[in-house]
Amino acid sequence: MPDKMEEALAIKRIERDIPACYISFMNSRLPVLGRGMFTRMHPQIAFLLVFGSVTAFLISGLSGQEKALPSQIHDFLKLTAHIILPQERNVLLKLERTSDQELFIKSFWRRRDPTPGTTQNEFKEDLLKRFLYVNKYFSRGTTREGWQTDRGRVYMILGEPASRRDFSGKRGIYPCEVWYYYGDKDKDLPAHFGLIFFKRKGTGELRLYDPVSDGITSLLMNAESSTFDDYPALFRQLRDLVPELAPIALSIIPGEIPFNYTPSPRETILISNILESPKKGVDPSYATHFLDYVGMVSTEYMSNYIENTACVDVYHDPFARLKFVGFSIAPKSISLGYYEPSNQYYCNLLLSVGLHKGESIIFQYTKEFPLYFSPDEAERVMSNGISLEDSFPVIEGRYQVLVLLQNSMGKEFSIHKEDVVIPATGRQPQLIGPVLGYALKEYGRNVFLPYKLGDKKLLIDPARTFSPQEGLSFFISLSEIDQAFWNVGRINISIKGSDRGPLGAKTLALPLNSEPYADVMVYHQSISAMALPPDYYTLEATLQDSIGRAVDVSTSRFIISSSTETPHPLAQMKMLQMNNLAPFYLMLASQYEMTEMWQKAEEYYERASSSNPEGRRSLIEYARFLLKAGKPEKSLALIEGIRDEATLRFDYCLVKGLAAMALDRTEEAVASFLEANEIYDSDILLLNSLGLCYSKLGEQDKALEVFRASVRLNPNQDAIVRLISELEKRRKHMFSPGPVSPSSRS
Repeated sequence: MPDKMEEALAIKRIERDIPACYISFMNSRLPVLGRGMFTRMHPQIAFLLVFGSVTAFLISGLSGQEKALPSQIHDFLKLTAHIILPQERNVLLKLERTSDQELFIKSFWRRRDPTPGTTQNEFKEDLLKRFLYVNKYFSRGTTREGWQTDRGRVYMILGEPASRRDFSGKRGIYPCEVWYYYGDKDKDLPAHFGLIFFKRKGTGELRLYDPVSDGITSLLMNAESSTFDDYPALFRQLRDLVPELAPIALSIIPGEIPFNYTPSPRETILISNILESPKKGVDPSYATHFLDYVGMVSTEYMSNYIENTACVDVYHDPFARLKFVGFSIAPKSISLGYYEPSNQYYCNLLLSVGLHKGESIIFQYTKEFPLYFSPDEAERVMSNGISLEDSFPVIEGRYQVLVLLQNSMGKEFSIHKEDVVIPATGRQPQLIGPVLGYALKEYGRNVFLPYKLGDKKLLIDPARTFSPQEGLSFFISLSEIDQAFWNVGRINISIKGSDRGPLGAKTLALPLNSEPYADVMVYHQSISAMALPPDYYTLEATLQDSIGRAVDVSTSRFIISSSTETPHPLAQMKMLQMNNLAPFYLMLASQYEMTEMWQKAEEYYERASSSNPEGRRSLIEYARFLLKAGKPEKSLALIEGIRDEATLRFDYCLVKGLAAMALDRTEEAVASFLEANEIYDSDILLLNSLGLCYSKLGEQDKALEVFRASVRLNPNQDAIVRLISELEKRRKHMFSPGPVSPSSRS
């Protein structure tokens, strides 16, 4: 018998004497051992370890973490013990706030609701009925609750049997009963099967029987020792006593008699599949992402997570000469509203994007997409879905991109996160890509769109699935190439299927000088996929020198489907007319600032300001950065550029006041702050800065008044609250009467 099967049977022999819930407890609570180590141990040693730990579990009750959970969470974990995925349980136990726990539980039930459009959740109601039933009827004769018994577990999973046969009191066999079920083919269950529950040695509770690890001898009261390994003889002995029971004792599938009456290891696998069947078809991604989006998504959306297909790519734009992250995200379902007067369908999507470096967010933005569709377009949306595309420039480094998409229709959301590496600019030739799509479309050069390089935009399907008829398109960006290399080098394209056979392979060579020489060059290509059979493919791009030596290599993966036509989601994006690159320079300056790369940040703020002299907003951001970088004189000189802009007067006065404050020109700073406060009196930075200036000038009453106004706007300012307390103590001490002298007491 194979090693893995021996291990499985060893575990089964242990589990038959120990309640399944305790084994589950051990697997989840003993990370040092783990189930893999259990199966490698000698069964007796494993049994002793489990028994000792189970005893400790029974004595101590719940773990410290679970003791702290509210009673309703305990009740939920009992109710769902046999259907909850390990990922779901782990996430729930990590949540500390009751409100988050309740939201997670709501999401849990929603994932399993067979009719999500109604107020009734039939799955939850049915499970609760089963729970009440098993605790009423299967806790008899045992110290455990009914849901913890083997019969309780099977009933919770499969419900009421189609039929039952009770063989208690039959001569020559231990008490047992058989439950017959019709299986769900969608969950890979047999069409019809029977499960035996028996009392080992005639005592204790009824336990689930396994034909392999238990065997017929465990059912017979007087099995002869000479027949323990004689399966045909054992079968005949049981058949003579109880004809109906004998076949099911060999195989859970009625009428199926194994060769030589020897139970097959397949029986153990079938029983395992039955017990795990409620967990099949449930995507745990909503749970694994829950810790990411809790706190990000409003309460009304939290239970409506929608799975998605998404891709994230890095490419080098030849026009901007900047590296971009592009992404496409397609929810697997989307709710639409209908506006009858104009015969239009609509939804409102809010896209939130974050660039994370460790625990820090170094860049984030939001965009709103109000979308309207004709009836024909709406039909396509409901059939193929929609995808949202966007892109933004990124500084060099390793990051995690987090994309959050919220739809106000249906209060639903979707989330995707992916790690990216943005290569630093250097002296070595650099190949980025290939980025894959299903077609290339021509656009004007001054139009900026996601996945557009030069005058061609790549049409993206985030699933990267294409039909043979439409072929495959891609682009590759190349930089750090000198003219000598450009003249002799090439990009070698190799496409290989998963079987590595000659039918699923294709090669192509692109001479570098097939495109004009530039600092950043882009190679677009479309190739026929007619010769590629349906399969999973890898496209490898290799930058080679004149003698065929590999200088840089990059790969991408895609799928060729078996269908003649592959439906793609309806792509949505925002188009920009790019007159200058100031917006991109500001984004990069902000990222450099957040990573405390001050020199680079100043360089890009300067680029933004100089590339668009009319862009006053970039000038304000630059001036604020200079204050943070410790250059108040330069900030003060720069901000004078908007002195006469009436609409920007508040920003001018605030930055001027902050610069004067940094230069120890306190009275000048107060004057600027007061003017700014006349324009807008609810800016916390302004109020706190004004309060500090008043305190420095010795005007404590005015300082207190301003600080209190700031705290009324935002009470969560611990430093300012402490400062108010200190000022109040000083003021009280200043005006309190001194001690009375003895001579004056008369």
